[in-house]
Amino acid sequence: MTALKDILIRRIAQTGPISLADYMAECLLHPEHGYYTTRDPLGAQGDFTTAPEISQMFGELLGLCLAQSWLDQSAPSPFVLAEIGPGRGTLMADILRATRGVPGFHAAMQVHLIEASPTLRAVQNERLAGYEVTWCDQVSDLPEAPLWLIANEFFDALPIRQFTRKGAGWAETQVGLKDGALTLGLATPAPFADLAQRLSDTKDGDVVEICPAAAPIVAEIATRIARGGAAIFIDYGDWRSLGDTFQALEAHESVDPLARPGQADLTAHVDFEALSLAAHASGVVASRMIPQGALLARLGIATRAEALARNLSGAALETHKSAFERLTSPTEMGTLFKALALAPAPALLPPGFDA
Repeated sequence: MTALKDILIRRIAQTGPISLADYMAECLLHPEHGYYTTRDPLGAQGDFTTAPEISQMFGELLGLCLAQSWLDQSAPSPFVLAEIGPGRGTLMADILRATRGVPGFHAAMQVHLIEASPTLRAVQNERLAGYEVTWCDQVSDLPEAPLWLIANEFFDALPIRQFTRKGAGWAETQVGLKDGALTLGLATPAPFADLAQRLSDTKDGDVVEICPAAAPIVAEIATRIARGGAAIFIDYGDWRSLGDTFQALEAHESVDPLARPGQADLTAHVDFEALSLAAHASGVVASRMIPQGALLARLGIATRAEALARNLSGAALETHKSAFERLTSPTEMGTLFKALALAPAPALLPPGFDA
């Protein structure tokens, strides 16, 4: 039994079942035994692989997209270039390399990484050696300045609450005990104001998930962007939550999310409608949601892939072609992953995004 599993069993035995959000928060962020506080989860030796780790093209194109957005807003100086949930720092490294030739961009930027994990901060520091980087615990720690921010596979790891419709009420998914072991169950159904509007587009037995932490984070980002800047969110999910998407990954395989608390990555699909509504409520424009493959196509990934391929052969060329397919193909990440951009006005949305 893992140390965290023992802690959770004792807690539930003493105080009763906990919400899925509480369970996810403990598993991912427990100060001693949490998944993200104790390891580097990325890559072949980790539990999952993100787009920046697949190919440099992903970060290069998004970096140039942000730089063009900066130019379109009259190139303010200074400005904050930030990433929230920056993993190993690979995405930011690719962004910085791709934007070196943009006149004035590096001279004006202040690079900030929003990262809670000491383990990942150390990896990021090594990856970004040579750049002046400031680490923050949360978005509110960023300095007051025009903000260009990117978040790739960040929102999927925020704790969710999950509800099953029962008539006009909702039964929340909870983690409890059965014969001394962790088990999933449903609380007694009750009306839930935050889901009142979902009674019109769901039926009995449907599952809906909400992410309480997402809206405040988007609101903080949006409030800053309203004074200048842009944000790009990329994650797997869809426009409106429907269905059970809670999952656990360990060594790139789906596993029982209750089996080894703190040892597996816990995620859920992102509700992009909720992100958009939070942005609008804070006074900025949110783009239409666009599939990752379509966005990368608009940003010129085919041309970039051809240019890189000219200097490759053999196994390296095959790996490059495979990476291109993985990022863009509808059967890979191309349609599962979506993107959303925020800006002060429709005309100021970054390249590749539509109002």
